[in-house]
Amino acid sequence: MAEPTPSPPAVHALDIPEPALQTRYPEPFASWVRGRTKRRLGDHFGLETFGVNLVRMAPGSVSSVRHHHSGEDEFVYVLAGTPTLVLDHGEQLLSPGMCAGFKAGSGHSHQLANRSDAEVVFLEVGTRQDVDTVLYPYDDLAIHDDGKTWAFVHKDGRAFE
Repeated sequence: MAEPTPSPPAVHALDIPEPALQTRYPEPFASWVRGRTKRRLGDHFGLETFGVNLVRMAPGSVSSVRHHHSGEDEFVYVLAGTPTLVLDHGEQLLSPGMCAGFKAGSGHSHQLANRSDAEVVFLEVGTRQDVDTVLYPYDDLAIHDDGKTWAFVHKDGRAFE
């Protein structure tokens, strides 16, 4: 019987490098998240069931285009700063120690916005589903992931160029 592969040792999260590519959003949406960086902590450890990201947002940036998932649960936990949680039914100012969760298939879109003068830092946790549709109800953007390929598309199905 083969020996199991040992897990990577514990590391300081800031020692995990930021990927060179920080977003795959097409323009104009990519510019909306400039100032947001992610360290893919879960990838570092080879996690396959869920992902964990350490996210930093400069003043004026947003976490993502406001969206919701058909198949992926998401959870955020604020470590530093005061982001604004933007939801379909309103907004809420968050502070360190606060958290929020977004159930797959709920149809409730969400986004964090840094409207403060200081950096925001939070953990982002999400399930990794083979099939997921991401809808951006306030913008002409969607992602379809059929488990083999995924792509950003316009709401009418046209690919971005």
